[in-house]
Amino acid sequence: MEIIKAIIFYPLVWALLKTLAVVLPVVIAVAYMTYAERRVLAVMHTRLGPNRVGPFGLLQPFADLIKMIFKEWVIPSAANKVFFVLSPIIIVTTAFAAWAVVPFGDGLVGANIDAGIMYILAMTSLGVYAIIIAGWASNSKYAMLSAIRSGAQVISYELAMGFALITVIMLAGSLNLTKIVEGQQGMSILRWYFIPLFPMAVLYFIAGVAETNRAPFDLVEGESEIVAGFHVEYSGTGFACFFLAEYANMILVSALASLLFFGGWLSPFTGIPGLESIPVIGQDGIFWMLVKMAFFLFTYIWLRATFPRYRYDQIMRLGWKVFIPLSIGWIFFVIVLYALGINYWFQ
Repeated sequence: MEIIKAIIFYPLVWALLKTLAVVLPVVIAVAYMTYAERRVLAVMHTRLGPNRVGPFGLLQPFADLIKMIFKEWVIPSAANKVFFVLSPIIIVTTAFAAWAVVPFGDGLVGANIDAGIMYILAMTSLGVYAIIIAGWASNSKYAMLSAIRSGAQVISYELAMGFALITVIMLAGSLNLTKIVEGQQGMSILRWYFIPLFPMAVLYFIAGVAETNRAPFDLVEGESEIVAGFHVEYSGTGFACFFLAEYANMILVSALASLLFFGGWLSPFTGIPGLESIPVIGQDGIFWMLVKMAFFLFTYIWLRATFPRYRYDQIMRLGWKVFIPLSIGWIFFVIVLYALGINYWFQ
């Protein structure tokens, strides 16, 4: 028994177990996010959606995965083969590495580092390199055009997102995601940061949609003018890696929106007599974290079903002429709150 305990708590083994505890749920969540998206879109568009493989189509994600795994991965003869293969590996690695510092509850975090937000920004920023490398290595003018558009779009919205995160850091006084959630603890929901930072919460989520290249900001994959985008030459597991990273990043944006602005795992019924004592519903915990993430993921699907794809000039104008000035202005608004002594949200 002592030998088993020693093996389990050996640093390398323990790190591997924690990695699997984060990665496996995310992979399963990605699989069923694709299923949920197809079903919700079907309802919104008066269609059926997947309903053949398994009861209610619940095994459809695994059927799609098996199909992709057994498809041939064709590498174009004129492509740079090393970078062509390396690009999907980079994007999957960065997408899952970012989850190492995301807390799902009090103490439920892989690595509770003090610079959590900076680490996530660093990991997600590296993902754009994979897209640019994929477009260049494919040796295709359509893939290259899409990669250039992606680089410009991600950089534009990453600036606005970074400024929005500065407002949260100013209130919380920390880059640690756990401490940011703890800073929102109080007698009621009024302590949550979306109250003073509501425009920044909206800006962050829209910028997150643009960062993940999702509709209506999916100009990177504008099929009408650039075929399938930067991954047009990819098939089989190569394409599956880009697909996996996109949905993992969607879930990450939803998790961060919950943590930064909406109290993370904190219950919205704190301070309400009669509801505070109800098991699960009235208690802080992972349940509320998952509920909030599900809401933002539903919003992703809702946006896709509702809005048409914007023109590229409209997307760039929104990022540079609206979001960046608004986020900078809100930084000064937070400074004014502090100067006036309105320190209810400050730590």
